[in-house]
Amino acid sequence: MDTYRTLREEAFEANREIPRRNLAIYTWGNVSAFDPRRGVFAIKPSGIEYDLLTPKSMVIVDLEGKVVDGAYRPSSDTNTHRVLYREFSGLGGITHTHSAYAVAWAQACRPVPVFGTTHADHGAREVPCTPVMSPEAVKNNYELETGNLIVETFRKGAVDPAHITMVLVAGHGPFAWGRTAAESVYHGAVLEEICKMALLTLSINPAAESLPEHIINKHWERKHGPGAYYGQKT
Repeated sequence: MDTYRTLREEAFEANREIPRRNLAIYTWGNVSAFDPRRGVFAIKPSGIEYDLLTPKSMVIVDLEGKVVDGAYRPSSDTNTHRVLYREFSGLGGITHTHSAYAVAWAQACRPVPVFGTTHADHGAREVPCTPVMSPEAVKNNYELETGNLIVETFRKGAVDPAHITMVLVAGHGPFAWGRTAAESVYHGAVLEEICKMALLTLSINPAAESLPEHIINKHWERKHGPGAYYGQKT
C-alpha cells in the first residue's frame, strides 16, 4: 500500500497543469505538494518531461531534504521548496517555472508594479524581486540559498507571504505558492499574466505609474477583505 498516494496524486496533477497553462516547456518547472502533519512533500523528479510523469514517479522528501520514498532523484529545486515550507506558514504547494514574461522581469531584476486592477485583485503591492545572489551564497548551496534569499527579501520588505503569494528571483525566474499545489499553479499562472500585462503597459507608456492606493485597496478588499463580496458564498 502506498501511504503517500494522495500526496503523490496531488503533486502529479499540479505538475501536469504547468504545460497546460504554457508556463514551461520541456522540463523547465516543478510543483510540490506538502503534508504538514507528516512533514513531507511530494515533488516532481528531476529532468523528466511532463508527458512521462505518473503519480508514482513523484518523490517524497522531508523538511531536512531526505528522500523518504521514491525511485527517482527529486527536482534540483527541492531545497528551495523545503526552505519555503519551513519558513512560510500555511503553504500547501509551491510552483516554480521559467515562464517567459515572469523570467523577463526577473532577468531585468525588477519588481512588478501594481499598474492595474488585475494585479490588485491578487496582491495589494508590487511583486517582489530578490537581489542577485552573492558569489558566496552560490558556492554554498545554490538551491538552499535561493530559498533563503526569498525569505530574506520578504522579511526585509515586511511582505506577508499569505497575501503576496509570488516572487521573482533575480536572474532566475518565478516561484509561487498556495494552500494547495493546485492553487500554487494558479498563482504561477496569474503571475505570468501580470508580468505580461505590465510589460505591455510599459511598452505603450514607459512613464506609467502604479494605481492609486485607494483603487488598489478596493480591489484587494472586495476579494480578500472581511467584507469581501466577489464570487459566491460557500
